[in-house]
Amino acid sequence: MKTALLAASPAGNRSQDTRKQRSDGAEARAHLLLTALRLFAEKGFSKTSTRDIAQAAGANVAAISYYFGDKAGLYRSVFTEPLGVPCDDISRYQPAHLSLREALEGFIAGFLEPLKQGDMAQQITRLHFREMLEPTGLWAEQINNNIKPAHVALTEVLGRHLRVTKIDDDVHRLAFSIAALAMQMFISRDVIENVRPQLIATPKAIDLWAIRLADFAEAMIAVEAARRRLPVDKKKTS
Repeated sequence: MKTALLAASPAGNRSQDTRKQRSDGAEARAHLLLTALRLFAEKGFSKTSTRDIAQAAGANVAAISYYFGDKAGLYRSVFTEPLGVPCDDISRYQPAHLSLREALEGFIAGFLEPLKQGDMAQQITRLHFREMLEPTGLWAEQINNNIKPAHVALTEVLGRHLRVTKIDDDVHRLAFSIAALAMQMFISRDVIENVRPQLIATPKAIDLWAIRLADFAEAMIAVEAARRRLPVDKKKTS
């Protein structure tokens, strides 16, 4: 009864209106973000205008200013938000208590998670390639602030399990090669969908591929350990 009275009261109505406005605002912002992603990926930053984005989104140009400030702010949000921040996933594989297998599965599963968003991941990949060809400075920023810390964390994991006292060039090569196993799924998505679409068609299929990539990564690490004539630490957690 108290809840019903609250809902019927002016204060209750104001609360509902506020929640609705917030929900509507979040949806409007997300719609602009996705529309801008598609256009930026197709035409690049310089050839995409805020008028183009607003028209395609069925919104007012003022909405872009309201949610993102300006075109550059919108582009930054498009470039950084959908995939998340790579260094945010470090906790999935860096902790010292994790076994090698657990660390690899954490790293690769986090890397592949955006693929479950379907076409969005494909558009983001295209946007990143455009940024490399027509740089605005965001790609360099992404490398320094996010990709590099994630890479360094992976080298530390590999160094720990290979039992090396110094992270040398071969540990870095190994880390880049393991990351490349996952990266190729983004780069080759169009090819995979044409040759063997079931391999990437569902979240379950992507999870299975992540497990297989962890298998392949373990094999690569074993080869590096053999080259160094060192045993691989396969200690499991209790």
